[in-house]
Amino acid sequence: MSRVTVVLITHNRREETLRTLEHMTALPDAAPIIVADNASADGTADAIARRHPGVLLLRCDRNLGALARNLAVRHVHTPYVSFCDDDTRWQPGALTRAADLLDAHPALASVTGRCLVEPGLEEDPITPELRYSPVRGPDWLPGPALLGVMAGLSTFRVSAFREVGGFSPRMWLGGEEELLALDLAARGWWMCWAEDVVIHHAPSKQRDPRRRRQLGIRNTLWTLWLRRPWRSAARRSVAVLRSAPADRATVAAVVEALRGVPWVLRERAVVPAGVEEGLRSLEEAQRRSPARRYVG
Repeated sequence: MSRVTVVLITHNRREETLRTLEHMTALPDAAPIIVADNASADGTADAIARRHPGVLLLRCDRNLGALARNLAVRHVHTPYVSFCDDDTRWQPGALTRAADLLDAHPALASVTGRCLVEPGLEEDPITPELRYSPVRGPDWLPGPALLGVMAGLSTFRVSAFREVGGFSPRMWLGGEEELLALDLAARGWWMCWAEDVVIHHAPSKQRDPRRRRQLGIRNTLWTLWLRRPWRSAARRSVAVLRSAPADRATVAAVVEALRGVPWVLRERAVVPAGVEEGLRSLEEAQRRSPARRYVG
């Protein structure tokens, strides 16, 4: 019986989605797959229905961004869910290995895998942050403790994901995992990185990097203001903006973030002191990381 379900979200990337599904449906892990199509206009959903009738296809009536994952998780009946983007492909045995780790450690909410970037299969630039995470975790943790995850590389305990409400409807897409991870940690859940859980990433060329950067800055600022003590939030906000180009996209991100201040203040809930200590321990590595540059 399957222990893990794969959830894939996509929008207007028909050929990439089909290539990813060819790979995912052929894995020996034999996990059921749910695809949430974010109102694609390029025939993605119809092509999936024709070529992969065994996949549960959800046709969203608009582009829900990361919220499409929440919708898909409502249809998950396994204890674990592995998220997959239309350009990420879990490698043979990775889903099973992640499920084994979650089976063995009931207080573990998620396992994030090692990302190799195609075509050369170099490690993703975020890897050193994960492999050498300074966050202090319990001795039983099977890998470095994390306070942030990458959705397309992660397997979650469904009960933990549902406990915190999944991805925030405020964020839409772009760094949306940060708030989810902090809310899991605030409730006492642990997250870890596993080197032997391997995912390949073939970065799509069909994306708007400026808009993605704009959303990433906005969502990072919102997460800081929602969950960090004000002093930490201010310090990190300055660091984020210093790392971003001084252009219209960055200005637009700040304007969007400031417009959200009223609801941020209403919904603000600072993380416990232990979580804040872990976040402070990450700041130097994040400052140095090439994966934290807001460019594009």
